Amino acid sequence: TEIYDYMRLLWARIGIPHCPVCGKRIQGQTIHAMVEQILTFKPATKIIILAPFIKDQKGEHRVIFEQIKKAGFARVRVDNTVMDLNEAQNLNLDKQKKHSIDVVVDRLTVSVEDKGRLSESLEKALNLGEGMAKVMKIDTDGKTEKHGLDILFSQNFACPDGHIQLAELDPRDFSFNSPHGACPECKGLGTKLTVEPDLVIPNQRLTLAEGAVRPWSKTTSRLSWYSRIMEAVAKEYGFSMNTPVKDLPKKFVDIILHGTDGKKVKVAGEFATREGAFEMMTAFEGVIPNLERRYKETDSEYMRGEIENYMRIRQCQSCKGLRLKPEVLGVLIGGKGIVEVSGMNIETVSDFFKNLSKVLNQKDATIAKQVLKEINARLSFLLNVGLSYLSLDRSADTLSGGEAQRIRLATQIGSGLTGVLYILDEPSIGLHQRDNQKLLQTLKDLRDLGNTVIVVEHDEETIREADWVVDIGPGAGKHGGELVGEGTPKDIEKNTKSLTGQYLAGKEFIEVPKRRRPGNGRKLSILGAAEFNLKDINVDIPLGKFVCVTGVSGSGKSTLFHDILARALYKYFYNSKEEPGKHKKILGVEHIDKIINIDQSPIGRTPRSNPATYTGLFTPIRDLFASTKEAQMRGYQAGRFSFNVKGGRCEKCAGDGVIQVEMNFLPDVYITCEECHGKRYNAQALEIHYKDKTISDVLEMTVDEAKIFFINLPQIHKKLETLSQVGLGYMRLGQNATTLSGGEAQRIKLASELSRASTGSTLYLLDEPTTGLHFADVKRLIQVLNKLVDKGNSVVVIEHNLDMIKTADWIIDLGPEGGDKGGKLVAFGTPEDITKVKASFTGQYLKKIL
Repeated sequence: TEIYDYMRLLWARIGIPHCPVCGKRIQGQTIHAMVEQILTFKPATKIIILAPFIKDQKGEHRVIFEQIKKAGFARVRVDNTVMDLNEAQNLNLDKQKKHSIDVVVDRLTVSVEDKGRLSESLEKALNLGEGMAKVMKIDTDGKTEKHGLDILFSQNFACPDGHIQLAELDPRDFSFNSPHGACPECKGLGTKLTVEPDLVIPNQRLTLAEGAVRPWSKTTSRLSWYSRIMEAVAKEYGFSMNTPVKDLPKKFVDIILHGTDGKKVKVAGEFATREGAFEMMTAFEGVIPNLERRYKETDSEYMRGEIENYMRIRQCQSCKGLRLKPEVLGVLIGGKGIVEVSGMNIETVSDFFKNLSKVLNQKDATIAKQVLKEINARLSFLLNVGLSYLSLDRSADTLSGGEAQRIRLATQIGSGLTGVLYILDEPSIGLHQRDNQKLLQTLKDLRDLGNTVIVVEHDEETIREADWVVDIGPGAGKHGGELVGEGTPKDIEKNTKSLTGQYLAGKEFIEVPKRRRPGNGRKLSILGAAEFNLKDINVDIPLGKFVCVTGVSGSGKSTLFHDILARALYKYFYNSKEEPGKHKKILGVEHIDKIINIDQSPIGRTPRSNPATYTGLFTPIRDLFASTKEAQMRGYQAGRFSFNVKGGRCEKCAGDGVIQVEMNFLPDVYITCEECHGKRYNAQALEIHYKDKTISDVLEMTVDEAKIFFINLPQIHKKLETLSQVGLGYMRLGQNATTLSGGEAQRIKLASELSRASTGSTLYLLDEPTTGLHFADVKRLIQVLNKLVDKGNSVVVIEHNLDMIKTADWIIDLGPEGGDKGGKLVAFGTPEDITKVKASFTGQYLKKIL
């Protein structure tokens, strides 16, 4: 964002505008050309010549009115209303709102005879408006003046053919967050929600009479308005309501979807009024225009949500997804617009700005010198933390946690501060080993400036490069929290109590499999993948194997497997509305029965979600408490032991265990409920015990404790066992979902899948599941994933961790670089095959450990 601020300033100061219609360079108009353009107006047209004085500025502007009065003018236009100057001075404008003030220079009727006066008035307006003037056409209707749109004239920016005039460029004109620069159609979003025909008529085998038009299917009884008007349309245009939509000619389907273009039809039935009954003639607007109009007009969130069921997010057709006004998109520096440059990856952008001064004239180079210095410095910081593959316009919500953290790190390097304590949580997330060294050098640079850098990290290379290591453990959760050891990496290696040290010393390690699985002989094939930086590649995914997708950061891994494969399969199996990325086709879908994407998104966003509820553990536990003798005597059902419904929950906190205190402009504060003391249940529910434990006590148990407690109950014990297998034995059953890390949430999802009955034909997709895992946890995770594959399923993992990559049956390596230089299939095969491919960075690092 900071770089983009400097870019907007640069484009506003030295950018060369071009007409979006004819492409010609926009230059200043002469007064003669302005006069000639006005004389083309319809004869006797009344006009007002205005000089723009203030544009969208806050304040009361009393001083401005005084200046205009001293200059000898008697009328002004304030916020599009023409008035006497005395009247304007008594307005008491709201100083907190933005106002625009134009000076009325002259009012006249267009005629060739008044050419001299017109020229003088325009010159006066241009002098007063610093090269800008406005002409407003007015129509006289009795005593009322109807003001038309302004025609803008500029001595600075105007198309030679008169297609467009521009005001003086301002940095905010290049911001899609400002109304001055944002595309008016999509308000700067680049996308619009549009009603989709295939969602409006999802089943074309149905007839219109049977409710083929889904939004109106609930209201297509014989007496409904929609049914009657569709019958009238069918009668007028000669098609049947009882013909399946798939058999109707396209022109009739278009009429139903888009309307009769103003042509009226006679609606059957009588419509009663005081004057009597009558038959109604009305135009049919069509289903899609009807939904779009209602979506814009309604204030009901429920109604908007209902209509959104028939809508998809599509690229704005006005700006083609570029988010800015057309006239701004035509402003070029070095032959490129600001959107084109911000769409480049950081490495390419850096080259562009470093070479820009060579193509600028002396004047522009002088203006740009300081701005370019600031831009180049910030780009170099981003390059140093391994983000060369990102584009400047990359949306923040698409960044991984590691990428966002490294961007903030780059900002800190640029600040040049000393004496600062920096704390980073796993900055190596999402980084290939090839890029890790750049990150480590950046951290050392921060240290060498006189700062202290603390890094919470599991990456072996980072640990070995540290000056001092603090090892916490020995286990996790209640089994951890102790200082196991501290010292140099060599000291930790010698510490026999340190599990980290044992892995560093090579006493503990993750073994390479003795054999690679042959698979089941079937495959999924992605053909013509061309989304983002993918170079129209074909990729085969063997089924019945443990597959690792590798490559440097930004090589196209997530694009290929999330944006294309996952979305396409979700659409195929679950009728998802999300459109897959650009590709030709996917073959072999019949060989799998479903896809399960186990990502790191939260399992819930409120304190009500926890591991017990997500995995389905809580249902049999509640049933168990309801089956106790005491509960049956009182007539308690399982619902009495739910903190989500009335009955057993504490009503003071509504079962949350905490009270939320809103702090207005500060973050909300959560305090323990004084009524239940955080137990979430009322006194009656807590009087019921199972083996001397209340339902609240059970939720406070760790997975390992609960596993022993419920050892004789297979339905509960099996789910607890899978949670323990994925390394979550330390976690409390009732731990709030909001306190879980991304890696913990992912492993809970994984455990939930493991506890289900396997079909043996499922495709599991995981994105960097080793995030946040210690060497020992990675070892356990690999064992869990292998269990899934051993049942006949297929597991695809996007990963940078070499310990996991070396255990895979098959590797798909993308690259060779990130961004524009990536997107190719570099290598595929077993890990041993990959080591033989010189172009593969993954292969080079694998070679050292195999």
